[in-house]
Amino acid sequence: MYRIVSRKLPNGELKNVQPFHITMKGLKKAVLCRDGEDYGMMVKYIAVCSHRKNVIVIIYAVVSNHCHVAVLAASYNDAYAFGAELKRIYAQWFQTKYLEKRILKDADVQALLLDNDAYVRNALAYIPRNALDNGEVVDTYKWSGYRAMFRANTSKASGIPVRKMTRRELDNAMHTREPLKDVDWTIDPDGELMPESFCDSAYLEQAFNNDPAFWLKSIGNVNVSAMQEKLEDAPRRMLPDSEFYKIVADLSQQWFNNELGGLPIEKKKRILPYLWRSRKTTVNQLARIFKMDRDEIGRCLKIPTA
Repeated sequence: MYRIVSRKLPNGELKNVQPFHITMKGLKKAVLCRDGEDYGMMVKYIAVCSHRKNVIVIIYAVVSNHCHVAVLAASYNDAYAFGAELKRIYAQWFQTKYLEKRILKDADVQALLLDNDAYVRNALAYIPRNALDNGEVVDTYKWSGYRAMFRANTSKASGIPVRKMTRRELDNAMHTREPLKDVDWTIDPDGELMPESFCDSAYLEQAFNNDPAFWLKSIGNVNVSAMQEKLEDAPRRMLPDSEFYKIVADLSQQWFNNELGGLPIEKKKRILPYLWRSRKTTVNQLARIFKMDRDEIGRCLKIPTA
């Protein structure tokens, strides 16, 4: 498969992009989506935020108290900004509809680079499986991008083009006033955003060798516990130095083909922000792992260390 690919981004630039997994989770007591309208708005905001933050959606799944999205992004910062923006605008929707403030205060946004082929395939298979959390069947679940995949030999239902909507129609359908005249998205007769109109199905399909049987088998065989640990739990749990060092050492090899101890300071500073946002860690731990001064790490991360 091709993990890093060239794509035209929403802003029109042609860039090399790579896959990231985004999750918004942490609502232990609150229900994120209470009815079909909420689910539909989360899907629409996934699309709106991808356009706004210059990333491309591969596949997604929205369930009652969290959501998963795989995106293609030019950088970690772009991927994380997409997740943060999704949290922000959905919080506004929720507060306006239910008059409940700070409902997403404790929702945790995580962005993780999918840095090898097996990891990509497992993540892309794991995401639609989340339909089972809502007691639904994967292939008929309404709020995931599953339906966008492997549709070459099926007829595509017609929909209302978002780019042709008036400002009032756009506000009513998408709850945004952002200009969307350059998108190919469509709304179905039920008012839902059609996943095949905004998901990059070609990326997912090539990841599974353009073989629908391989895709379905992977969904059935994915180790759910292992993927939940990698994608959801581990990034939120503080690891001991010995385990955290292994993660950082692997990143050093994958990003720069070099041992961590041999990295120049400029390359260390490229890894630090990624770890700070994608893993639960501290300045002190980073200082120990990277053998850097705490104040220097603070300056790199633009945070106070005093």
